Amino acid sequence: MLNLSRYNIILASNSPRRKELLSGLNIPYEVKTLPNIDESYPDNLIGEDIAIYIANEKANAYLDQLDDNTLLITADTIVLLDGKVYGKPSDDTDAKQMLRDLSGKTHQVITGVSITTKEKQESFGVSSEVRFAKLDDDEIEYYVSNYKPFDKAGAYGVQEWIGYIAVEYISGSYFNIMGLPIQRLYRELKKF
Repeated sequence: MLNLSRYNIILASNSPRRKELLSGLNIPYEVKTLPNIDESYPDNLIGEDIAIYIANEKANAYLDQLDDNTLLITADTIVLLDGKVYGKPSDDTDAKQMLRDLSGKTHQVITGVSITTKEKQESFGVSSEVRFAKLDDDEIEYYVSNYKPFDKAGAYGVQEWIGYIAVEYISGSYFNIMGLPIQRLYRELKKF
């Protein structure tokens, strides 16, 4: 079991999925919504380093609000296909194009997590592999119109309708694909 009683734990996230997953650990925490964070990153970063960088940037936005017994958790998820990074779609057209790109292919879902206190910042990344079945335009149109996946990297939520009909194969953490690699987070929090 986690013994984090000396900390006030804060999840700085706008994601309902991250809140749901962290709640599964049965630890007390509060949620702070994130201000608008610039999610750009240096051009020399690749893969896991991108997600970790953005997770750290989210944490750094709160550094001046941390007191001695605050433990802050931030995260960022990206989708990687053939070296191209897919973040959150900007609109319907962008979301549909992302899903067309992922259709029939295998991609990586990478989440970077930052655990930050006043004294230190520990960060890690987790990668999962997802293979999508071939999607037709009607399926893509239906999903984007009904689920509005504009807050999701790669324009999809694995726990939604698209996950039921498209995901053929997963290697790695399912919860990572949802947006928070909760098993690894638990292990890292135990070290604290």
